[in-house]
Amino acid sequence: MSDYHKKFLEKYGVKLPKLTDTEGNYTKDALVLVYLAQNYPDTKKVSKEEITQFIRQYYPNVPDVQQARHLGAQKGWFIAAGGRDNRDVILARGEYQLISLEKPYPAFHGHRIEETEEWEELKRQYGYRCATCGSKEGEPNIHWPNTITRLQKAHMDPNKPLVPGNIIPQCQKCNRADRNNWVYDERGRVIKLARPIVIKRSEKEIRWKVYKILYEEFKGVNPNE
Repeated sequence: MSDYHKKFLEKYGVKLPKLTDTEGNYTKDALVLVYLAQNYPDTKKVSKEEITQFIRQYYPNVPDVQQARHLGAQKGWFIAAGGRDNRDVILARGEYQLISLEKPYPAFHGHRIEETEEWEELKRQYGYRCATCGSKEGEPNIHWPNTITRLQKAHMDPNKPLVPGNIIPQCQKCNRADRNNWVYDERGRVIKLARPIVIKRSEKEIRWKVYKILYEEFKGVNPNE
């Protein structure tokens, strides 16, 4: 694993998980990566439940394991997840598969993005890929294979002007009407709500949970007073 990382992935900023923690226990990240890499390159798809059961051999009280998803989109390992990356392999939701130890996750950029007024330079920093889904410009879209990817200037925060420092490249599918509901970070991940109407459209259970959070934060103050 470390040999593949050093030879192929380190240059992209992909980080090799620590093998053990300060107490000498294997880390969850390392265990998940090793489990997914079994018999590489002939890997197989595995469910979150299978991964969780494996991790519980080392961490008996661990809840549902999320490391596989985080190792992919956030840390750069090319791990496909059901419902997100079905271009390379067909997966159901809750299933994962390690695709390659020689290429990083498509949407990953391990370096800091430098602010620039040049659109072509910004796209270059993102590897000419959509910051959100990883689809590459001029190639079939990851989620819509019949659509050729076109990168567009997209707001990170739709409540602010479309100016350098508030622009990420998104494909025409990710940069659509509902984009105005979300605030993105420079990696194309949703980090905040941009419009409160999203809460209004949510299920009653979600609205109730949000209400309780805000009620506690604002100590029950009536907004009309």
